[in-house]
Formats: sequence, C-alpha cells, structure tokens
Amino acid sequence: MIRVLFVCLGNICRSPMAEAVFRELVRKKGLEGKIEVDSAGTGNWHIGSPPHEATQTLLNDKKIDFSSIKAREFLPVDFSSFNYIIGMDRQNVLDMEARTPKEGKTVTVTRLMDERLDLDHRDVPDPWYTGNFNLTYELVKAGTEALLERIIKEHHLEGRS
Repeated sequence: MIRVLFVCLGNICRSPMAEAVFRELVRKKGLEGKIEVDSAGTGNWHIGSPPHEATQTLLNDKKIDFSSIKAREFLPVDFSSFNYIIGMDRQNVLDMEARTPKEGKTVTVTRLMDERLDLDHRDVPDPWYTGNFNLTYELVKAGTEALLERIIKEHHLEGRS
C-alpha cells in the first residue's frame, strides 16, 4: 500500500482539502486498494475537528466527499508510516523537518507545488488568512493531479484512464 500524507498548519483548510481531492482522484482511477491518503497539521489547535466551513462548502459544491476527515496533529512516527509527505507551504515543511526523529526518517518531505513547477505559486496560500478558498482549491487540484500521475509512474500502477 502506498501511503500519502498532506500537511498544513491546522489541518482544517488546505491539507484536508488536498486529502479529499486526492482521495477522489484515486477513486476515479480505481486505485483505492493501492493508495491510502491522510492529512495532518503541524499545530494541535483543531484536533478532532472537521474541515473548515468554507472548505466543506467548496468540497460539497464539487461533490467531493470529506465526511471521514478529522483534524489530527503531525507526529514524528509519520516519517516512517508514509511514502509521501506533502507540505502545503515552506513553513509546514520546516516545521515537519524540526520533528525528525533521532533515528532519522525514511521519507523526504516536499511541497505540493513542487509537483507543478510550471505554475507561479510555490506555496499553497492558507485561506484561513487569505479567504480565497477557490485559489487554494485550484492549486490543490493542480498539485494533486500531478502528484498522482508521478506516483502512478513511480510505482507502475494500473488504473482506469
């Protein structure tokens, strides 16, 4: 099983959006039994909370299920539990790197927009502060589509076209 973790600050806006969008892409490709997805936050303020109301509204409008998503905190054990750990911005990556366990880590943390170097954004802006959930969605969609294509190629996965 290939395991993918999306991480942002509070795990109620960007990373749960990425989790839900990526899970839907995986479902559409018929890869549910091969790829597992989760999300977390570097902060612990929202543990157990559902996605932000505006994230829920946007995902509902796009008919993307998020019903099982509850905020959790990123933990050092995640380094050895996931094949891909994807931060939404540079600060998220730095915060995760600061939690590297003593015995090291088995996965490299990257930013979602590293998947789309052709776009102007390197970070997915936090809509908690910007209020622009649509821009966040467009970047998340572009990044997760590219990430899934990379995973399919790297692992030689067969799915639906």
